[in-house]
Amino acid sequence: MTRVLLDLNVLLDVILDRKPGVQAAARLWACLEEGRGQGCIPAHGVTTVFYILEKAQGPVFARRAVEQLLQVFAVAPVTDVVLRRALVLAWPDFEDAVCAACAEAAGCDAIVSRDPAGFPDPPVPVVDPAAALGLLARP
Repeated sequence: MTRVLLDLNVLLDVILDRKPGVQAAARLWACLEEGRGQGCIPAHGVTTVFYILEKAQGPVFARRAVEQLLQVFAVAPVTDVVLRRALVLAWPDFEDAVCAACAEAAGCDAIVSRDPAGFPDPPVPVVDPAAALGLLARP
């Protein structure tokens, strides 16, 4: 089964109905929810998503959204090994490096991001949500 780690921008596109990314991201989310692949989110991303949603829509909305995330997605741990790997990647955006190191440690087949350029020379392939749908269609 294909295992993908979703970058925060993909999750937020769905939860906040952000255009134009929401369409492909929502289709991907639905496929993962149906069990056509396994979706992961990085542990650090859960707190970041909660913070952003709380500021945008309030604490009740944020709690409901995080509960839904935890029902659909596995949480990929962010350990000291993951953080050290992210430092070795030495990317300009440390959060992207942590996502990549997290995906690598969790055995993900790909990282799904609306910003693949933010992942220079990644240890795991990076695809946009539309391309991720194609990965899930493979046997």
